[in-house]
Amino acid sequence: MNSTRFTQRPEANTPLRQWNGPLTQEIVQRPSEFGLGQLPMTQQPDATTESVCGYCATGCSLKVHLKDGQAFNLSADKAYPVNMGMACPKGWESLAPLKANDRATTPLLRDADGKLQPVSWEQAMMEMVTRFKGVKQEHGGRAISWLSTGQIPTEEMAFLGSLCKFGIGMVHGDGNTRQCMATAVAAYKESFGFDAPPYTYQDFEESDVLVFVGSNLCITHPIMWQRVMRNRRNPEIVVIDPRSTETAMAASHHLPLKPKSDLVLFYGLARALIENNWIDQDFIDAHVDGFAELKQFLLEGEYDLASVAKISGLDEGALFEVARLIGSGKRVSLWWTMGVNQSHEGTRVAQSIINLALLTGNIGKPGTGANSITGQCNAMGSRLFSNSTNLLGGHKFTCPDDRAKVARILDIDVACIPTENSWSYDQILEGVERGEIKALWIIATNTAHSWINQNRWNRLREKLDFLVVQDMFHTTETAQMADLVLPAAAWGEKEGTLINSERRIGRIRKVSRAPGQALADFHIFQLVAHYWGCGEMFSRWRSPEAVFKIMTELSKGQPCDISGIENYAMLERNGGIQWPLAESVEKVEKQRRLFTDGKFFTPNGRAKMIFDTPRELPEPTDEEFPFTLLTGRGSSSQWHTQTRTGKSDVLRKLYPAKAYIEINPEDARRLGIGSEESVVVRSRRGAITVTAHLTPITPVGSIFAPMHYRQVNQLTHSSFDPHSRQPSYKACAVAVKKA
Repeated sequence: MNSTRFTQRPEANTPLRQWNGPLTQEIVQRPSEFGLGQLPMTQQPDATTESVCGYCATGCSLKVHLKDGQAFNLSADKAYPVNMGMACPKGWESLAPLKANDRATTPLLRDADGKLQPVSWEQAMMEMVTRFKGVKQEHGGRAISWLSTGQIPTEEMAFLGSLCKFGIGMVHGDGNTRQCMATAVAAYKESFGFDAPPYTYQDFEESDVLVFVGSNLCITHPIMWQRVMRNRRNPEIVVIDPRSTETAMAASHHLPLKPKSDLVLFYGLARALIENNWIDQDFIDAHVDGFAELKQFLLEGEYDLASVAKISGLDEGALFEVARLIGSGKRVSLWWTMGVNQSHEGTRVAQSIINLALLTGNIGKPGTGANSITGQCNAMGSRLFSNSTNLLGGHKFTCPDDRAKVARILDIDVACIPTENSWSYDQILEGVERGEIKALWIIATNTAHSWINQNRWNRLREKLDFLVVQDMFHTTETAQMADLVLPAAAWGEKEGTLINSERRIGRIRKVSRAPGQALADFHIFQLVAHYWGCGEMFSRWRSPEAVFKIMTELSKGQPCDISGIENYAMLERNGGIQWPLAESVEKVEKQRRLFTDGKFFTPNGRAKMIFDTPRELPEPTDEEFPFTLLTGRGSSSQWHTQTRTGKSDVLRKLYPAKAYIEINPEDARRLGIGSEESVVVRSRRGAITVTAHLTPITPVGSIFAPMHYRQVNQLTHSSFDPHSRQPSYKACAVAVKKA
């Protein structure tokens, strides 16, 4: 007879088995509110809010999870029209830097022994104001200057620039956006009449031909690349880049041109378009100036495809095919980033790309455009409202009417507004070198790491009488050189707006308390204004939203008119708003392009075709330095100088801890270099020891080094585009040998 064996269930919470307890509560998932799906009890928020990411200028919205009013987790915002529920590694880890143990939590002043010591805010302000006023009294307003960033909210940028120029009386100030976007700005201003990227991200999905120039979109802007992957038109994708990057591997056509032969290449493509009648003559006649002059320049120069092929190292047939694609495509969009901008002749290269769009009428329509992709999260805000390279709201310091308008709106004496343009970043540092600038205020940027020809900056520091660094970390290379460190709140610890690549203004929120005595940059500027004695000038600047309202007034009548944006709540209701939006506009469209009517921002409403004879490389290779050093983004998990991404345990695991170069196996064999061996890379400015990574991605005769490692900028060459003053990080001559 069969029998069944029964096991008695043990009583709950016996030593043998516990049915409930802390571990059970932590790992069992339960339905969550706020559309977050299943979450463990410990990860259940009691509220959520949205905030635009503070890393790159894609401008993704993140849903921040709150518990007891503090951010403790986040997810991607599914409803936002930019990222549609996607986020890159940096976005997912954007809360990690807030918890870093090297946050600046109190002002630090260098004592007589050369050590940074904690002081009160009152002592810090008195020291800063006393030292700066002393320099100004002895040497004038030109002897004090500031260097800012593309990483803080627009309202803070406007406050800083107005405080420095109108309140303190500085003449010169610039931002680190000079390192990434100045070339695009200069090109757009000259060609279109205003700094105006014309596109919307929907164009990634609407094009039938996409051309990426000097852009590794997969790595640098992964969410934008996901938008490309959503394109259902089976597009042709052309990548123009010396390296076989991840984006090039995914393309249908890759043109691996010789470094810095891009201007000749685009002139050759333009000539092929004209010679084969692959142009939109009606559009040119109606909307463009300079076509006849450009045509003559191209036909009289050596820009036939055979000549271009020799200079660029490309196949003539491949060049013809790309020209045909551009000329025959119904919706062609051309995109560029730092591979163009960071060049000794980047402005003319950008304009040669713009010329291709104008020649073919590919602008102002879905899936088209000559489109610069912005680097930092608020480089666009800096370009329009930082009061550095132009007067607030895209006005001109040199225009009396513009100065009068700004003075009237701000209720200040027009004599407070400089009548001349500021020096650019490199010119400010040259002023330090000459002894003309004695005191410098650096805000939210790490010059000692990021500036070109790094060792030169280190020498310049010794020529300053007083250096103030305002940052969220006291450990950055620049902060460690400071006489005074001011502790600043970070993204997530303050309010404001950012403007992304497609001109969309999005809101950031305070979702966490700043540590110690750290303050939002906005409140630091209020303190400086008070101690300087010009606080009354900024009595209306009570809060970031109050400043945003002032910005809408300043923008009225400008190409970047945002007078139709009532407040922050309106931005939130609409998923961000692209400029322009004048107060006369009744309906806010989610996606808007510029130049849909063919009218540009020039005095006669017509775009201009700009061109110039190509220039020689400032530092070509030779027998002693036979390699071209290429630099750029190394990983989607890294950001600039790793000041923030280096604080995340997750992100650090996604890229090598030690600096490395990529070198072609053919070059490595010739030099006797094995995989992952140490090598010395030497330029005329310095030498560094790094690991060699052998890969055919980098062409023979070149090496590639990610810019995120501090050592790299010891090698780069101090050359600048003459029109934009942007540094040429992308090409200099180096030698490589085994360590």
